[in-house]
Amino acid sequence: MDADERTQVAKDFHEAVTMTAAQLEHWLETDESRSVGQKDGGGESVGHESGRRIVEILRATKADLTDDDHEHMRKVVGYVHRHLAQRPDGDVTDTRWRYSLMNWGHDPLA
Repeated sequence: MDADERTQVAKDFHEAVTMTAAQLEHWLETDESRSVGQKDGGGESVGHESGRRIVEILRATKADLTDDDHEHMRKVVGYVHRHLAQRPDGDVTDTRWRYSLMNWGHDPLA
């Protein structure tokens, strides 16, 4: 991935991820966070695992980010955009839809 691609991926990631590292870390400790998403066989959902990785990325310096980190950032952007397109009608405050997005670092109510 060249420098321009890294820059664009980072920009898109920071637009998609609306939660701070501290907010996301706190959220991931909740029962609501653990209650949603596809389990990967080990009991943790894919989104919950991604959330832990997002916390690490948010806390890393730009120079410490690897190509693998940038690929994960790209994956996060894709997930958030696809999931936002599936917004249910009505109040989404206490919905599995919102909880799933929050596991990926995006609070649609923020």
